[in-house]
Amino acid sequence: MQGNYMKSLIGYMLVLVLAGCSTSSPDVIARSDAQRLSTVQDATVLSVRPVTVDGSQSGMGSVTGGVVGGVAGASVGGRREGIIVGVLGAVAGAVAGNAIERSATREDAVEILLQLRNGERRAIVQARGNENLVPGEAVILVMTGGKARVTRAPR
Repeated sequence: MQGNYMKSLIGYMLVLVLAGCSTSSPDVIARSDAQRLSTVQDATVLSVRPVTVDGSQSGMGSVTGGVVGGVAGASVGGRREGIIVGVLGAVAGAVAGNAIERSATREDAVEILLQLRNGERRAIVQARGNENLVPGEAVILVMTGGKARVTRAPR
């Protein structure tokens, strides 16, 4: 019975951690950006290189891991041993939860160097989308609410 409870608790906590994950994909638009006027600039791709966006550490993974580790450790042995193992389990769980959150939110991305029509250059990092941009290609830089994304220019 207690094993099923622990599995349910761990599953629930994992769902909470993963629910906090987000994407920076140019193919996914935030609800708050829908129906907002955006500024568009024509540009040409100078270069595209793969990069990795480091995972986030919101603290949710540490909290979740700490709770799960503490509960699991507290169920070991008698009262005194349960307290000691519970504290150790909480610390170990927090460290593991933090590492899991960071790994789960890491994202493959591209850094795109652009030449704007006015001669200025800009660089933007965005998650890999459905488009594979190549140097020399015409693109548009779409800016909405302080965020920017690059997409292939309409023909």
